[in-house]
Amino acid sequence: MFLTEQQISENNLEKFQNIFSDSEPEKGKEKHTVLIVDDEVNNLQLLKRTLRRKFNILVATDGKEALEIIDKEGHNISLIISDQRMPKMTGTEFLSRVAEKHPYIIKMLLTGYSDIEAMIDGVNKCQLFQYITKPYEPDEIEMIIDHGIEAYELTLSKNTLLQDLKELFFTTVKSISSALDAKDAYTHGHSHRVTLFSLILAKELNLEESFIEEIETTGLLHDIGKIGVPEAILCKAGKLTDEEYKEIQQHAPKAKKILSNIPGLTNVALWASCHHERWDGRGYPNGLSSKDIPLPSRILAIADTYDAMTSNRSYRKGLPHDVAVEEIKNCADSQFDPEVTEAFLRVEKLFREAAVNPNAYYNEYSVLNKKYKETA
Repeated sequence: MFLTEQQISENNLEKFQNIFSDSEPEKGKEKHTVLIVDDEVNNLQLLKRTLRRKFNILVATDGKEALEIIDKEGHNISLIISDQRMPKMTGTEFLSRVAEKHPYIIKMLLTGYSDIEAMIDGVNKCQLFQYITKPYEPDEIEMIIDHGIEAYELTLSKNTLLQDLKELFFTTVKSISSALDAKDAYTHGHSHRVTLFSLILAKELNLEESFIEEIETTGLLHDIGKIGVPEAILCKAGKLTDEEYKEIQQHAPKAKKILSNIPGLTNVALWASCHHERWDGRGYPNGLSSKDIPLPSRILAIADTYDAMTSNRSYRKGLPHDVAVEEIKNCADSQFDPEVTEAFLRVEKLFREAAVNPNAYYNEYSVLNKKYKETA
């Protein structure tokens, strides 16, 4: 169960703090310093009291005050947690200014789902390690901060600033994916499963690992354009009007617009924008056909359709696996690439197994998980 800032009271503060006090710093090892920036005083004090047993804590109520602290203490600060919506300057504006002088400091952003696009726009400028969505769970905060400190220590030990975008952005990609799915209770886990099914297909097609890595990133972000679609349309139980359907269709070009501004994600931006194109040219947004549609998009199309058909929605129950398989088979050469469809038919039983236990199968097939663990 997620906790809002208002729901975390003095009564359960001690329980919240205990999560962080389980592992005290090693004897003789100096505590890391964490700067917390938030104009919500209650939230600021809560985080301070929660973290102070494990870290040295500095606090500021806005970006201007925080910059003054950094001018004096920047060389001692390991990690910054900043709220996005603050007076005087936003969190991304503040963190981008920090990045100019202190690129090695690990930077995290506290934000609501509606701020995702703004956060992505600032990723390159502020070298964001990860954002934390509201509401959040205590154990999630612990994990995120620990990963950030590990990355900081790795930066120092390797004498590098960790400027590789994929390495720096990996956890953020997964968090964005989860946040998108959370907009609709009926699509919870959708991006995760679509990515998993795409990985299974990519492996069956014997694609190279570097190519599969980009396909994995695309799967996690393929629906990112939906952040601009009203939830009333996304969660509508009845049939969409023509105007509402056109609004839904805009998520494909919006994905390209959001992702194409991030260096290293040029392919991902294109592939995500094309996952609703059809083999026969009757898809959207550009009516591409046949092999003019990028192969990763053709793979995503089958993975996305399978999950959409077999998942429960607000307006219907999910279809049985066998029915979904037959439907995809019948749509080969019209909606789907015939060769990718054949690959799907060879591994369709694996799809059924993976849908039951997606986390276990994801750990097996994920390229990014493996790469991240090796560099952490």
